[in-house]
Parts: sequence; C-alpha cells; structure tokens
Amino acid sequence: MTTLQPRRAAACFGLIAAFGALAAAADAAAESPYPSKPVTIVVPYPPGGSNDIFARIVAKEIGEELKQTVIIDNRPGASGNTGTGMVAKAAPDGYTLVAVSSSMTTNAAVQSKLPYDAVKSFVPVAMLAKGPFIVAVSNDFPASTPQELISAIRANPGKFNYASSGPGSVNQFGTELLKAKAGKLAITHVPYRGMGPAITDLIGNQTQVLISSGPSLLPMVRAGKVRAVGITSLKPSPVAPDLVPMASAVPGYEFELWWGLLAPAGTPPAVVARLNAAVNQALARPAVKAAILREGAEAKPVTPQQFAETIAADVVRWKALARQQNIVAD
Repeated sequence: MTTLQPRRAAACFGLIAAFGALAAAADAAAESPYPSKPVTIVVPYPPGGSNDIFARIVAKEIGEELKQTVIIDNRPGASGNTGTGMVAKAAPDGYTLVAVSSSMTTNAAVQSKLPYDAVKSFVPVAMLAKGPFIVAVSNDFPASTPQELISAIRANPGKFNYASSGPGSVNQFGTELLKAKAGKLAITHVPYRGMGPAITDLIGNQTQVLISSGPSLLPMVRAGKVRAVGITSLKPSPVAPDLVPMASAVPGYEFELWWGLLAPAGTPPAVVARLNAAVNQALARPAVKAAILREGAEAKPVTPQQFAETIAADVVRWKALARQQNIVAD
C-alpha cells in the first residue's frame, strides 16, 4: 500500500493539472479578440437574388477589415423564413449573421406564424443598401409619365391590372401604398409565383402595371419590351436618373427597399459595433458603391441603432397598410 499511495497522489495531481490547463485554455479562447474564426453570412434565398448579390459584394471587403474569412451560406425556403429562422436560433456570438431585406418586415406584416420575431429575435448589425423600385407599364398602356399613369387609371376604373410576384409580396405592398396615397385607384391585383412570369405577362399586356426593382425591370425597359414611367423614391435617384418620382403625381408617395445584416438577439454590443464598423468601411469604398449601384441601389452606412429604428418602424407601417388595403399572404 505504501508504494501505491504516492503513485495515486501523482495521478490525481496530474488530472488536476490537466483540468486546470483545459479550463485556462477555455478562458483564453473566451477572451480572444473577435473574430477568432470565420464568420458566416446566411442568405435565406437561392444564389443570384438581391440579398445574395449584396452579401457577396461586401463579404470579401468585410473579411479584409476583420482579417477573417467571411463565408456565404445559401439556405433558401419558405420565402426566406427558413434561413432567417435558423439564424434567430444560432449562438449570439457574432459568427452567424443573416442577410435580409425589407421583405422580412412585409412578411411580418402578413404572416402570423413565423419562426422568428422580426424585431425581438435579432440585433441589427448594419444596413448594406437602399434603393427604389421602378414603375413600369406595358407598351400598350396609355401613359409615359407618373401623371399620365394616375390619370389613366382614374379614367378607367377596374379596366387595368397590376402584377406582383405573389400575395403579400413587396411588389404588392409598393402598389397598394401608391393606391392608398393616391386615393381610390380601381386597379386589380394579379399575383404570380415569382417575378419572371409577372414580367412575361406585363410584356404581353395581360397586366398593365408592375412596380419592381431596377435589376428586374430595367433590362426589359432598355430592350423596349416595357415602358418605365416613374421611380418610387421621393426624389430623383442615381439608380435611374432619367425617371421622375411618382411623388410628382402622388404627393408623399415613397417606397424604397433596404438590405442589411442581422445577428441573433443577445450578440454582445462590442461585437455588433466591430461588425458595423467593418461593413461601413467596406461601403465607403468606391468599387463597392459602384457595384451596389449597378444592382439598383445605393450603399447606405448607418449605425445599428438607426437600422433598428428603420426595421421597427417598417413593421408598424406595413402592418397598418396590410389592414387598410386588405393585403394577405397565401
């Protein structure tokens, strides 16, 4: 027994030392400066859409600022709700973000069962871009200006249709907002499953009006297949500098989309501030500004607090419009 006791004591001391070393390593890892590993941006849509494009434009630039790899992870499904809901449940450590747009707030206005709360489940990190929509008409429609568009609809109640990419879509919200601001405009909503068929039927004059993004519509306008009559920003926009704001015919009408990055609720403020600074530095670069403008928007650096206020205000605004104009999802 006398020869075994020192060996047992040594083994116990060895185990204690090993556990101490592991604890020290864990403490050191917890205190390592952010970021100490790659950051993932979840895009809740397939590759090629606006969320994906803007996330990819800034990912490399953000990585250079953070001195870490930034990975794009496409997780489409349920109109963006699958990937967004996944990030809402991720660890709030700054290593998993989600690239969202205004459609998150319009979804919140018309869908009661979402896997996240648009305001409470996230902390806003940074806005990436903001841009107006284009108001286009079929070539057979008798209007070339905002004033002519409104006059034609008023003179022919119930005769014309407007297209959207689906019930409760941002296109429907943009058009219903125009109707609400203009007074009673009798134009019928025709929802499609996606922007492709909506544009096809606009070209074929099955519908007469479509409000959508510059990247969706401007190629068709330049090809002469549809006609642009206005833009949805309150003032002229570099996105389409030759187009007149719809507000010239409908005072106060403004409809612009934003794109940005969110982190799970509970992400430390210091991490959010570090990410916000990296994004805003990237957005200040001329090449990034030019790339975003080519996609129909402008780089929009703001603080996390300003972004949070935008999201909260949009949810309230779109819920009120949905009730007023009877906008419902599928």
